[in-house]
Amino acid sequence: MKKIKINSKPKKGHIVLGSITLVCALVVYVICFSELTGVRYTKADNVAVSVGNVVERVLAPTFNAKEYDRKMELLANYASTTATSTVRTWPAKAVYPNVGAILPDKRIIAYYGNFYSKKMGVLGEYPPEVMKKMLLAEVAAWDAIDPTTKAIPAINYIASTAQLSPGKEGLYTLRMPDTEIDKAVQLAKEVNGIVILDVQVGLSTLQKELPYLDAYLQMPEVHLALDPEFSMKGGDKPGTVIGTFDATDINYAAQYLANIVREHNLPPKVLIVHRFTHNMLTRTSLIEPLPEVQIVIDMDGWGDPAKKLNTYKKVVVSEPVQFTGFKIFYKNDLKPPSTRLLTPRDLLNLTPRPSFIQYQ
Repeated sequence: MKKIKINSKPKKGHIVLGSITLVCALVVYVICFSELTGVRYTKADNVAVSVGNVVERVLAPTFNAKEYDRKMELLANYASTTATSTVRTWPAKAVYPNVGAILPDKRIIAYYGNFYSKKMGVLGEYPPEVMKKMLLAEVAAWDAIDPTTKAIPAINYIASTAQLSPGKEGLYTLRMPDTEIDKAVQLAKEVNGIVILDVQVGLSTLQKELPYLDAYLQMPEVHLALDPEFSMKGGDKPGTVIGTFDATDINYAAQYLANIVREHNLPPKVLIVHRFTHNMLTRTSLIEPLPEVQIVIDMDGWGDPAKKLNTYKKVVVSEPVQFTGFKIFYKNDLKPPSTRLLTPRDLLNLTPRPSFIQYQ
């Protein structure tokens, strides 16, 4: 950080102390912001901060399009493909993100679940201290195998869960109390990670459900995930048939997040959309990533390695949106005939490489 002092002879000692305190705070902010987002700072751009008679210049973040394109090509992973006739649909064509975007500089490693249930994922299955150690071990494993893309931990909490009973509103969804979501936020702080709030709308709509999460989505570390499997547009009970979202639903959620980002001057949000069948997500070519919102289509199915890799290829890779994700089920992926879980090495061999890894 380069400091420029102008008229640096204050008349009162407390002005100097106040200036130093403010600048130190800004230094810490800049360092932390850079570490989390991978943003680079240049001497060409800076922000002037004035306190009393002292002016300090703090280097401002800038977007490096060339570096972004290079990393997107690495994610596309065509370098490992020997076939010369390969049709290169990746990287997907999408708008550049605003400064501060997590992807593609980082890879998100998420632990999924609900604190009320031991059957919905690792967040509720293990005591918090055990779960955190497991999560950080997965993060370390990814860092070791791909040191060029820093892995960051995420607490992926199901903030509204689909239900077999209609509930008071007849919507077949149950919203979690703030006290439970607060636990997810606190756990993310303890592992120096981010929060992803998963939404299962049941017979409700995104228009009705997303406002309940406003207070959390206004936090820079909180992001959003949508589960089309439990969006029951046909009126069926959740769990009886596989639900669906359309591009209009995804674009609505993206615009909703973008408005929050703009209103509160936040870094870009990540929007995760789960998918394991074609009909779960319709008209994907109309989905529009935004400068404020990065969209990940996550392969959410379980089974043996060959089945999972084939599903990824058919329902995620074949319809490019922006980024991809891949889910690992610690238990379901080992049900016969499967004999093993897919490893980080397996997933890094994919085209494209996933930027979001979810463990359940």
